[in-house]
Amino acid sequence: MKIAIIGAGNVGGTLGKGWAKHGHTVTFAVRDVNDPKLQSLLRDAPGAKAAPVAEAVAASEIVVLATPWDANEAALRGAGNLAGKVLLDCTNPLKADFSGLAVGYTTSGAEMVAGWAKGARVVKIFNTTGFPNMANPRYAEGPVVMFYCGDDAAAKADAAKLATDLGFEAKDAGELAIARLLEPYAMLWIHLAMKQGFGTGFAFKLMKR
Repeated sequence: MKIAIIGAGNVGGTLGKGWAKHGHTVTFAVRDVNDPKLQSLLRDAPGAKAAPVAEAVAASEIVVLATPWDANEAALRGAGNLAGKVLLDCTNPLKADFSGLAVGYTTSGAEMVAGWAKGARVVKIFNTTGFPNMANPRYAEGPVVMFYCGDDAAAKADAAKLATDLGFEAKDAGELAIARLLEPYAMLWIHLAMKQGFGTGFAFKLMKR
């Protein structure tokens, strides 16, 4: 798949490196293609490249949003025409101090993203765990579960394939409005990692009887 990743930080960088190693065409959509940190990232992502945001998005089938919450709207406004693109929303509407969510329950960050990205086929995914688990989602007990949700079946199938490629157990949670549940679920992981002393070396696993 041809993937443009808006955001080359911990989440975007980790996902991009993983997909590049699985043979996907990865382009980091950035404002400064000469940033030294970006050049270091590219050395760890075989075959990946960097390009200005609108250029990267125009050349890709899949667009990954991996920016801080307060940068999402501007990032999407600068991405060009997103109509028909599969847009993977990996973000959470976190307060600046990580104490909770800025929106939730009656709407979600994902639904707001869909409003900003007119015509995009939005899937909420890769928001419920930390980037160390994106680098390696396998534990002795099995793969980490990755829930996703969206309103377009074909877009969700692409999202599930990309999650499975990285080693996750991909599970469809329903329509995009279910992001109202997945974002608080992410907040639980963040709370346990940051406030309860769990650190980042843990994950949630789906079990069935």
